[in-house]
Amino acid sequence: MSQNSTLTLSLGDEEATVELGRRLASSIIEGAVFYMHGDLGAGKTTMTRGIVQGLGHTGNVKSPTYTLVEPYELPSKSVYHFDLYRLGDPEELEFMGIRDYFAANAVCIVEWPEKGEGFIPNPDIDIYLAYEGDARTVTLKAHSERGIQVLLAISSYA
Repeated sequence: MSQNSTLTLSLGDEEATVELGRRLASSIIEGAVFYMHGDLGAGKTTMTRGIVQGLGHTGNVKSPTYTLVEPYELPSKSVYHFDLYRLGDPEELEFMGIRDYFAANAVCIVEWPEKGEGFIPNPDIDIYLAYEGDARTVTLKAHSERGIQVLLAISSYA
């Protein structure tokens, strides 16, 4: 993987998607901001489940479609899973105190980030999920030193 830090992988099934999420989680030293991109049903919440479980959560991981954010307070760090699909106006994020969620050691996973443009910080990694027949293709693009370090750590998965 080059320092421009783009990694594309083929994921054979749902378990492979969860496993990649776990590998991402094990590579996070501090907090991180992940943007999840893909059509409905492409695997954004499945990948999120792997990340959250990889950080130590043992319960269900659901998409916060109606609540906008699902918090997970874990022993090692706080994780916030955002689903902005139903967000009417990005300014609503200011009213819910969005900036407080993006603390230094928090892991923030944002589905449908384009709906919050201008009110959420730039990602460390953009994750693009797409169908490829019965499998999925995932492309990860790092945008920060932290993101590059995470991708370097998981590049052995390729």
